[in-house]
Amino acid sequence: MNQTVKTGDCCSVNKNGDDSYDLIVIGAGSAGFSASISAAEAGRRVAMVGHGTIGGTCVNVGCVPSKAMIRAGEAVHAGTAAARFPGIEPCAQSVDWSAVVKGTAELVDEMRQKKYIDLLPSYENITYIEKGAARLIEGGIEVGGRIIAAPKVLIATGSRPFLPEIDGIETVEALDSWDLLSLPDQPESILVLGGGYIGCELAQMASRLGVKVTLVTRSRLLPGVEPEVAKALTDALKAEGVAVETSLSYRSVRRSDGGVTLTIERGGKPVTLSAQRLVATTGRVANSEDLGLREFGIETDARGSIKVGADMATTRPGVWAAGDVTDRDQFVYMAAYGAKVAANNALGLQDLRYDNGAMPWVVFTDPQVAGVGLSEVQAKAAGHDVKASVLTLDHVARAAAARDTRGVIKLVADAKTDRLLGGQIAAPEGSDAIQTLAMALKFGMTSKALGETIFPYLTTVEGLKLAAQTFDKDVAKLSCCAG
Repeated sequence: MNQTVKTGDCCSVNKNGDDSYDLIVIGAGSAGFSASISAAEAGRRVAMVGHGTIGGTCVNVGCVPSKAMIRAGEAVHAGTAAARFPGIEPCAQSVDWSAVVKGTAELVDEMRQKKYIDLLPSYENITYIEKGAARLIEGGIEVGGRIIAAPKVLIATGSRPFLPEIDGIETVEALDSWDLLSLPDQPESILVLGGGYIGCELAQMASRLGVKVTLVTRSRLLPGVEPEVAKALTDALKAEGVAVETSLSYRSVRRSDGGVTLTIERGGKPVTLSAQRLVATTGRVANSEDLGLREFGIETDARGSIKVGADMATTRPGVWAAGDVTDRDQFVYMAAYGAKVAANNALGLQDLRYDNGAMPWVVFTDPQVAGVGLSEVQAKAAGHDVKASVLTLDHVARAAAARDTRGVIKLVADAKTDRLLGGQIAAPEGSDAIQTLAMALKFGMTSKALGETIFPYLTTVEGLKLAAQTFDKDVAKLSCCAG
C-alpha cells in the first residue's frame, strides 16, 4: 500500500523494509506526479518528496484559480456584451468579490484532493514524504535529518513569482498573482506590473469584476507574440476600459494616501500612476536555491532555472529535472510531459527527447491569444525563407454571426517548400482552434494542404483555412464555403 511519511518520522520505510528507492522525485506538483506515476507504472520504487503544497502551482495558485475567476469575469461581461446583438438590452451583473474568491478556493481544494491526494493510494510503489526541505547528497538526498538513497534523482520543485527591482517596492506590500486571486476584499483599483500572459489575464479578469485597472509594461503587451496579434489584444483591453501603459521604464514605488503611487518614465519625462494596490506579474524565478546544486556542479541560468538537455538531464550525471524549475517551457502540460521524458530516461525505460516543435500555448484573455510553432521573426532567425499571411476576423463568418470581429489570425510558412512553420490567433475561441494548427505542424502540412482541407462552416477554426488561402488569394472575393 502507498505510504505517506512525515519528515519527522525518521523510522518510516518503504514497503520493502528499507530506505532506498529506484528514483527520488523532489516536488509534488504536476511534474513530480507525472514522473512518479511514470516510474511506478514501470514497477520502480519512488520516493516523492513534497515541496510546498501538494499539487504545485497549477492547481493551487495558478491555472485552476485564475481560470475559474477569469470565467467568472466572462460571465459578468456577457451581460453587457450582449448589447452588440440587435434587440438585446445589456444587463449589468452584481459582483460579490468575496464570494467569488471563496468559491474559487473551494474549487481548488476539491481539485487538489481529487487529482493529487486521492491518487496516491492507487500507486503502491510511491512513498510520499510530506513537505520536506530536500538537499542533494551523494547517492540520494537528505530531508529532515533523514537520508534517502536512490541512484537517480529528479528535481521538480517549480517556481515562484519574481518581484522586480524597483525602488521602494518592498515597502508597499505588493501583491503577486495568487495574492490577488485570494484577496478577501475587492480593491477599488490596481496597478498591474507586467504585460505578459499572467498580467494580461488578471488585468482583464479584475476589470470585468469591477476593479479599475491600469496595466503597465516596459515594452508592449505580450512582447514575444506576433505584433498583429498583440495589437488585437491591446485594442480589446482598452475598449473594455483597461488603461494600458507601454514603452516605459520604472522609477519608484511609494505609499500614498489610500494606496500606492508608481512613478514611470516615458520619453524622458516622469509620469505618476496611482491605485489602491500594486500587483506584480513580472515573471517567475525557479525554486532551486536550497538544493545544493552548486556543490554538485548543476548549472543554472540567471533566475536559477536548471539547465537541461533534450533528455531532461542536468549537468550532473544521475540528476534530472523537469517543470518550472528548468529552463524549459513554463506550461503545466509541458511540465508533466518533460517529467515523463525525464523519468523514462533516468530509469532506462524509453529513450525520449523533449520536443516542443508542435507545442500549443494559450493566453486566456478575451479574445484568447494562442499559438504554435515559430513566429515570423523566429522563422527568419532559423534561416527560413519566410512567407506570412494575416487574416482579420471580419473575414470569418463565425465572428460576423457572433457580432464580434475582434482579432486576427497569422500563419507563417516556408516560401520554398510551403510547409507551415507556425501560427498565432487572437479570437474568442482561439484556445480550441489552435490545436488544429498544432496537428498540421506535427504532421508537416503545407499551407496549400491546409487551405484545401474541409472545415465546418461558421466555426472559428475555419479561419485557419481562410488564413491559409490568404497566402495566394483574396478571400474577401470568395462566397461562403467557396474554395
